[in-house]
Amino acid sequence: MEHVIEPLHALNWNDIDAVEHATRKALTQLAEDPSLVRDALITLPDRPELLALCEHYDILDKIVLYQDRAGIRVRLHVFLPGHFDRPHNHRWSYASRILRGEYRHYLFGDVDVDTEPEPGSLAALQVRQEQAGYAYALHHAMVHAVVAEPYTVSLVIRGPAVKDRFLVMDRKTGERWWQFGAGQETAGEAARKRMTRGRLDELAGMLREWDLF
Repeated sequence: MEHVIEPLHALNWNDIDAVEHATRKALTQLAEDPSLVRDALITLPDRPELLALCEHYDILDKIVLYQDRAGIRVRLHVFLPGHFDRPHNHRWSYASRILRGEYRHYLFGDVDVDTEPEPGSLAALQVRQEQAGYAYALHHAMVHAVVAEPYTVSLVIRGPAVKDRFLVMDRKTGERWWQFGAGQETAGEAARKRMTRGRLDELAGMLREWDLF
């Protein structure tokens, strides 16, 4: 996988046009040569530094397949029944390709999150239906939200983190809160979301059953 990601090291991850162009090529390589992802999945249990980054939530699984010193990661996201996002931005720019299923994608624009805006003031400026085979890149300043069909799978390349927190906003309750990177989590917080080996094996079986890898 290193040879696929290496060209991305020269990227300016704030130039989202360049990010989209370069990551589209990388995502296509990974999608069209499933052995690259399959091999990463097979060896993942022997990579404790990556396994520790894999996360399980009630409505989403995140499998980290690759990480380098530059902070670039390759992940698989498996969206579970009932998945929805609250509007949020990110600590890093990223690109995604849908491998299976689809999701409704709400784009709210470059919101000044440092002012902690009222969630009720947010209005989607664009709504997309991201389907299998689609790819896109998103700047870290973009506020967005996703509502996924059950068992949608996406392949994600995320760039280096450029800030230590991001804002999550709930338009229904009016609540908003900051979330921080793993380096600022307590041991208990990290343990609660850490994926078990059993869950990883279960997901690998599902991915094989879906004939993705």
